Amino acid sequence: VTATGVEAKPLKFAYTRLSSLLRTLQVTSLDDFRSLTDVADLASLVATYAEGLPRFAIIMEPVGQLSEPSIELACLDSSLAIAPLFKRFGSVIITSGTLSPIDLYPKLLQFEPCVSESFSMSTFRPCIRPLIITRGSDQLPVSTKFQDRGDLGVVRNYGSMLVEVCAAVPDGVVAFFTSYAYMESIISEWDGMGIMRRLAKSKLIFVETKDVVETTLALDNYRRACDSGRGAIFLSIARGKVSEGINFDRHYGRAVIIFGVPFQYTLSHILRARLEFLQSQYQIREQDFLNFDALRQASQCVGRVIRSKIDYGLMILADSRYSRYDKRSKLPKWILQFLGDGQLNLSTDTAVAQAKSFLRIMAQPVDQNALKQVLLTEEEVRRLA
Repeated sequence: VTATGVEAKPLKFAYTRLSSLLRTLQVTSLDDFRSLTDVADLASLVATYAEGLPRFAIIMEPVGQLSEPSIELACLDSSLAIAPLFKRFGSVIITSGTLSPIDLYPKLLQFEPCVSESFSMSTFRPCIRPLIITRGSDQLPVSTKFQDRGDLGVVRNYGSMLVEVCAAVPDGVVAFFTSYAYMESIISEWDGMGIMRRLAKSKLIFVETKDVVETTLALDNYRRACDSGRGAIFLSIARGKVSEGINFDRHYGRAVIIFGVPFQYTLSHILRARLEFLQSQYQIREQDFLNFDALRQASQCVGRVIRSKIDYGLMILADSRYSRYDKRSKLPKWILQFLGDGQLNLSTDTAVAQAKSFLRIMAQPVDQNALKQVLLTEEEVRRLA
């Protein structure tokens, strides 16, 4: 015997049958059966999508997060999640501030759009100021590319950049890093260089961790520091909890700075499997997807800063790669409309000067008449209905 097989049909009902058995036996301590439940859940998912395209993959990692081997079921086809919605409803509207580039979504989600449109922001003043910083005040290029991220000159320039931005910007500042490992290493380097001490003179410092309770507590204290007028900086992770669902409106986020381009870890077995699936089934090239995904995450991060018509803030993209057209063109239209030629390829000192000028203008009282011009009246809303 060289192989052992199990029919897919019985496995489809493994999870529901186990749940029914536990209820019948009136088992109360379900935690004791969690491992068995996970195995049954895995078996049901594998059997459900066993036919047709290989939409799921069983990924075996020799060393997992806990330094133990792991087996993981990875969904390769994101269209599975939205397919029931398309089947149930005749009309579906997909809208978001980070659907860019918009032409890639129909391929990923497998649908033909009737209307596809990207809109600019309707505003009565230039309320956001995107700045692309490509080099430090000493003109040394800055980037988180693998070959550059450990360079002490880059580390020092990133630290000085953060210190100068925090000294110029009042209230709250949020900084995003590409990974926990990179954030931990660069904070350690900054501490040795005395940069953290300089930073603490202008802002209280809070850090996102992998522990949800610690991060929630840090966010609460960050907001208290902003409310008190002391000001604070929150160091967080792209693709982390803070970048996905936390808003930094008003004085809680007068500036967002993202260090580097948040590409996924390309040696991940799960990512490699998904890239191969997208290439073979949907003809989406590896580099196209990686760029799309990274710029979408960057937009998600910097978008935390603006949440209403009267809100305003700085969006600082700190990496020389953002100045390239193939990168910045994938940013949403509502960001690009404010990104002029004078905001590309900046050094730290030039960017800080622009930031100070922008904040002085935005600090002026809101023109209520101009604000009314970009808002619909009740009568206009009724006409649209």
